Amino acid sequence: MRKMKKVTVAALTVAVTAGTVLGASSSAKAWTINGAGATFPYPVYVKWAKDFKKATGNRVNYQGIGSGGGIKQVTDRVVDFGGSDKMLKPSELDRRRLYQFPAVIGSIVVVYNLPGVGDRKLKLSNRAVADIFMGKVRYWDNPEIKKDNRDVNLPHMPITVIHRSEGSGTTWNFTYWLSGISPAWKSRIGYGKVVRWPTGIGAKGNAGVTNYVKQIPGAIGYVEYAYKKQNRLSAAVLQTKEGNWVEPCDETFKAAAAHAKWSLGTHFYTEGNLLLAEGKNSWPLTVATMILLPREKKIKNKEVTEFFNWAFKHGDKSAEKLGYVPLPESVKNMIRKYWKTVVFK
Repeated sequence: MRKMKKVTVAALTVAVTAGTVLGASSSAKAWTINGAGATFPYPVYVKWAKDFKKATGNRVNYQGIGSGGGIKQVTDRVVDFGGSDKMLKPSELDRRRLYQFPAVIGSIVVVYNLPGVGDRKLKLSNRAVADIFMGKVRYWDNPEIKKDNRDVNLPHMPITVIHRSEGSGTTWNFTYWLSGISPAWKSRIGYGKVVRWPTGIGAKGNAGVTNYVKQIPGAIGYVEYAYKKQNRLSAAVLQTKEGNWVEPCDETFKAAAAHAKWSLGTHFYTEGNLLLAEGKNSWPLTVATMILLPREKKIKNKEVTEFFNWAFKHGDKSAEKLGYVPLPESVKNMIRKYWKTVVFK
């Protein structure tokens, strides 16, 4: 295979730095916190950390190793906080002795490399997406794709499916969505951080999938919207829960996010995250990405929450620029109440 080009998203194992809160004494001793996990929010965490560093003086290191790795490392107390695109149920949080809260909302998109077919020019029905990732539809000019794309010149080119190779929250969310739109997928493959893919090539992280899709004509994959945006990939138009066609954009992301139902009592857990949200304009692959904290580490938890509180106050514009949806102020206040009444009770 040809050597892959470098993507614009920074290498996932490079640490980033950050610092103390605004207004803190310049003589205060600097602290360092370490996190690892989901690659889904990696671009925005990098940006927040760099801006936090400039505004303050402490360090925040975050490694994008995938949600599965993040959950394991924070459970083993290797890191101070974990990042996960899979929400953990309250029972699992109790077992692992963890707290959980959302950090930002993002979206997964289905990206493709199809010569002559530009961004958002390809419609993929719920059935077509499931059949492609099951290996049933193998060429781009298959009638199942052509019937929704009468005005698109689809080549007789093999479809190469690109999927994640490691335990991934993005995979959990994507396969949960596939299970929700396709009874065949649900019965044969199901959902999880790792599944038995019927076809395709595995790649590590959102950046790995991005690289393969860019390099292989005829490729299709799934990545977080920030990776699509930064690397100028083409993304498909998909269907809502009701079957309406929707484009991946800020308006449809926010429409889905508006249907979020949060609760402190469940540590912000909701079945299915924000996937398949109600509403005719809701992007069906919208998700909240979560932060996991060890319950016994009160001092480090204060530093972690200090960083995210700063991001909640100062990071909305940078998040939006990268293609994420900032949490509504009401949700941020709910998280602050969670910190006060649950994490630091």
